[in-house]
Amino acid sequence: MKSLTATKISPSEASCREAGFSLIEVVIALLIVMIGLLSVAAVFTFAITQNAGNKSRAQALTVLQLEAEQIRSAKFNENTTDASLLGGTQAQRVVTAENGNAFLVDITVDNDPTVANTQDESYQCLSPQGDAIDCAFKEITITVSFAAPTPGWQTAVPTFLRIRRVRGN
Repeated sequence: MKSLTATKISPSEASCREAGFSLIEVVIALLIVMIGLLSVAAVFTFAITQNAGNKSRAQALTVLQLEAEQIRSAKFNENTTDASLLGGTQAQRVVTAENGNAFLVDITVDNDPTVANTQDESYQCLSPQGDAIDCAFKEITITVSFAAPTPGWQTAVPTFLRIRRVRGN
């Protein structure tokens, strides 16, 4: 049988065996991990904000498309001109989307875009001979903006469309 003998360990060997991370090293490692996690959280916040803004912008484009289709379907021929195509600026309207977002719709009809400042209802188109005639060419501008924009890029980016209509038969 072997006998167990105790071996003496020098103090330098004992300190090597008990060596580990100091409190300062642990705190520094935690700070580095926290900075990384905060950066990831900031990226997620930015992505969520941008996605919400893109959804609102898509809704504004949908409202704009609906308004454009109504303008395109309005009668503008020799016998009839719908009230929506009379010259001037129409009263601002509020359109609410299905999710509750509210949009402001502005429509301006220019009776003769070839002449400056003809967005007035009383403007009368003239023939080359100077006779008063019905306007045969109109430019309609539709602008859709957020009624209550959230902070950020949404406040400065209204959606607009310019349509030119020619009198039909």
